[in-house]
Amino acid sequence: MSDEKSDGSRGHDVPVAHALNDFMSTGWADTQLVGLTPAAAVSVAAERRKKLSSMYPGQVLRIDAGPLKVRSNDTDYRYRPDSSFAWLVGMEAGDATPDAVLVMKPTADGHDSTLFIRPRSTRDTEAFYRDARYGEFWVGRVLTVEETQTRYSIKSAHIETLGAALSGKDPITLADSSFETALSEMRLIKDSYEISEMQKAVDATARGFEDMVRVLPAAVSHKRGERIIESAFFGRARLEGNDLGYNTIAASGSHACILHWIRNDGDVRSGDLVLIDAGIEVDSYYTADITRTLPVDGKFSEAQRKIYMLVYEAQRAAMAAVKPGACFKDINLAGQEVLAKGLEAMGVLPVTAEESMKPEVGLHRRWSVHGVSHMLGMDVHDCAQARKEQYAEGVLAAGMILTVEPGLYIHPDDELFPAEYRGIGVRIEDDVLVTETGFRNLSAGLPAHPDEVEVWMANLLR
Repeated sequence: MSDEKSDGSRGHDVPVAHALNDFMSTGWADTQLVGLTPAAAVSVAAERRKKLSSMYPGQVLRIDAGPLKVRSNDTDYRYRPDSSFAWLVGMEAGDATPDAVLVMKPTADGHDSTLFIRPRSTRDTEAFYRDARYGEFWVGRVLTVEETQTRYSIKSAHIETLGAALSGKDPITLADSSFETALSEMRLIKDSYEISEMQKAVDATARGFEDMVRVLPAAVSHKRGERIIESAFFGRARLEGNDLGYNTIAASGSHACILHWIRNDGDVRSGDLVLIDAGIEVDSYYTADITRTLPVDGKFSEAQRKIYMLVYEAQRAAMAAVKPGACFKDINLAGQEVLAKGLEAMGVLPVTAEESMKPEVGLHRRWSVHGVSHMLGMDVHDCAQARKEQYAEGVLAAGMILTVEPGLYIHPDDELFPAEYRGIGVRIEDDVLVTETGFRNLSAGLPAHPDEVEVWMANLLR
C-alpha cells in the first residue's frame, strides 16, 4: 500500500505513545478457542493432496493462497483465496487469511504437507491494534498456528518461517502452467462433498431468485431499478453464503442483449423482460450459476414467448446431450441446432439451418455468440486451465458439473428481425451434474417453462 508503514500503520494514523504500547499489552483474558472442530472437507482434502503427491514424486510443490488485492489506495477487496489452494486444504471462508502457502515436500512414501499462515496477532504484540491491514483490532480474530492445525488436520507454521523451509529448494508453483493445468484437470470430477456443496449453492441461489422476483414492483417504481434487483440477490448471498460467485447480471429490456451487463444502472419497465444471471458462493467457495429471463409484469407477451420457447427447446435438447461418454462439444451442437432451425423458420436466417451449422458458416450465431456450456465448481468458469482435449474437446464423465445455457439476443437496432422482436434477449441456464446414466439438473427447483414461470411469479408477487 502506498502509505503503509513497516508496522502496518498508515500515514494518516494518529501516532502512538510508548506508554500506550505497554498499556495495550496488559489486562486481556485468554481467548483461545475451545471445542474447535475439524473443517468439513478435511478428509477429502487429504485425499486430494495424496493424489497430487502421486503425480509429482520427489518434487517440492508450493500452492499460494494469494495476497489481498487493493481496491483503491489503502482499501482492499474482501479476501478470497486461490481456488486450487482452498481445494487442496479444504479451506472455508471464515478461516481464510491472506498470503497463506501450502508446501508439499517429498518423502520416501509421498509428500509431507505444511500450511504456512499469518496467524492471529496476539495481545502481546503491537500488530493487533496498529496493523490496519492484518491486525486483529482492525480485521477480527483469525486462527493461531495451533488452531489452524486442529481445524485442518495439517501441520501448520508461521508464514515468517516459509523462507527457511524452502531454502535451497526450487518448488513447482502455480506460475508453472503445466502445474496449474494438472490441478484444473484434477477438479473436473467432483466428489460427493463437492456435489453436496454445489447443491447447497444452487438451493441458496434459488431463494435469491425468489427475493428478486418479490422486489420487481419496487424496481419498476424506482430509477435504476436493476440495482434493486441486484441488491436483493446480494443480500441473500451474504446471508446464506460467503459472497456472490460473480457479479450479478440484472439486465432489463435491451440490456439483456449485452452478455455481461453488470453496470445494472438501467430502469426496469413494465412490459419488458429482465434477464438475471446470478450465483451464490457458499462458505466452501463453491458457486452456482443460474440464469432466468422473467417478464417484469409476470406475463410473457406473444413475441417474448416465441423467442423464449425457442431458447427453452434449445436448452432441453442440450440437456439431453449430457451423459457420460458423450463429447462436451455435443452439448453446444445440440442446442445450436435447435436455435438455427428456429431462426430459419422465422425467416431471418439467410441460409438453411443445415448450412449455418457448418463450422465455416455459423450465421445463426449472430444472435447466439456464446457457447452453451462450461464447467462449474469453485470457479464460475471452473477448471479453465485444463487441456482442450480434457475439456472443450473432451468426454463427459460422471461427477462433472456444468452449465447448460443457450441464449438468443436480438439487439434493438437489428433490422433483420421484425420490430416486435427487437430488444429481446433470452437466456436460460441451469446447473447440471453428469451421473452414471445421464444427468441431474441441480437447479430443477427453479421453473424454466414459461407457463411454470408465470405461475411461480404470480405466487411470489401476490
